[in-house]
Amino acid sequence: MIKKAFLLISILFLVLLSACSGGGEKTSSKGEGNTKNNGENESNEPTQVRIMSHFFHATPPSKDGPIEQEIEKATNTKLDIEWVSANNYEDRFNVTLASGELPDLMLVPDPFSPVFRKAVEQGAFWDVSPYIDEYPNIKNGIEEIAWDLTKMDGANYVIPRPRPTEGEGFFIIRQDWLENVGMKEPTTSEELYEVMKAFTEQDPDQNGKDDTFGFVGDINDEDMGGMGNFEGIFTGVNGEWKDDNGELVHTVFLPETRDALEYLANAYRDGLIAEDFASLQNSQTKDIFKAGDAGIISEKAGALQDYYDQIVKIKPDFEFSDLLPITNINGYNPQGTGFAGANAIPKSVPEDKMKKILAMINRWMDDDVFILHKQGIEGIHHTIKDGEVVIDTDKMTKDAVGDYNQIVYVSDPYASSTKPTFPEDVQKLYEEIQDERAKTSVPNIGTGLYSEKGVTYLPELRKNIQDLKTKIILGKEPLTAWDDFVGKLKDDADMKTLTKEINESYAARSR
Repeated sequence: MIKKAFLLISILFLVLLSACSGGGEKTSSKGEGNTKNNGENESNEPTQVRIMSHFFHATPPSKDGPIEQEIEKATNTKLDIEWVSANNYEDRFNVTLASGELPDLMLVPDPFSPVFRKAVEQGAFWDVSPYIDEYPNIKNGIEEIAWDLTKMDGANYVIPRPRPTEGEGFFIIRQDWLENVGMKEPTTSEELYEVMKAFTEQDPDQNGKDDTFGFVGDINDEDMGGMGNFEGIFTGVNGEWKDDNGELVHTVFLPETRDALEYLANAYRDGLIAEDFASLQNSQTKDIFKAGDAGIISEKAGALQDYYDQIVKIKPDFEFSDLLPITNINGYNPQGTGFAGANAIPKSVPEDKMKKILAMINRWMDDDVFILHKQGIEGIHHTIKDGEVVIDTDKMTKDAVGDYNQIVYVSDPYASSTKPTFPEDVQKLYEEIQDERAKTSVPNIGTGLYSEKGVTYLPELRKNIQDLKTKIILGKEPLTAWDDFVGKLKDDADMKTLTKEINESYAARSR
């Protein structure tokens, strides 16, 4: 399927590019007007912009709805948005990419996919890096790490959709259980083990029953899923690759990975983690924690409202702050990438219009425009009562106002850690914890690195690694099986090729 998509793209983009106006030369199309001030219209004529993005509500925003009209007025544009359900956007994206009939701005769900990479290599999209300094909202509203991680051969062919870098999913612990067993928040892997043991053996919920355990998490076919933070606290690595004096080494070769496996195997043997973790779905792990059966889970603090709402039904005196985000273990917690997907501008768009689109995004990110995403329009989506904005959430949902976030978004740096619905004291606590976490958070430097060998080799490698890890944790294989596996992998020709190509990609991104 991928090879077929590559072939279609190769043929159609050659036709597409031959019809373009010589790559980066300045051109103008009828009705676009002249440009000044970094792509803004010199005339008052709106810029026509075709956009393809996805939506998550039951129905997408209506065409020419009031929100869209306000955005158009503020950005001096006329928008033609093709909304595609998020459930099948990737398929539509690939078909559209292969067709050569591209919109002016399109959501790229995975900027590292082989199909998009091939299109970029064929010159199908603008490198926006020479222009971004002229658009301060775009430049400063998107974390530098997001720009760095989405580089391809030193260039930025996408505009990352910003997300917080701090507050990634890490251990959340029951503070009330800690108090009941007379222990403090753990800061080392040894202390964490002792807390899990106490949560399993010392009746932390004080119901007189032997019905609790330390940690609940899940795994999947390719990685440790909700249990992945246990590896991170031993290796100090977020992801698959560690920078060892400028050379990337796969974590499978790190002795600390073996230590993490031994730790988890012992925890499973001692009954400290869910007995059926290997078959649990992520939603099931959440339900187990909400039911009060486990004392620790991997989660983002910003997602804890539903956990609190469920737990307080069981334990009426439960406080929101009893859900305590652990700051770090062994000086480690994971850092986010700073983005979720990206937008790209095809090279079929002339340079002057490309700059107008960047100007549109830049203006859209201004507070007075982006606030439309948050509260809509007065008299339609909210009212003002005693000087406070009262939002009509039903109307906001009906009009799918939040789906405009899929096109342009301004990231709240604390959005992963707290929400407006949280009690004020909890918001303050979680923000303070995030600030502390930021001092020790570790980025995933392997994000976006490309290996041609990895396209076919990595999925099977990941599955084999995960299968063996699971068997060792369950006690179905001895720890020595890991030593044998790693020993063979060191001599594997494909692994050597993968490592070489990943290092080349890492070096190219740094240029």
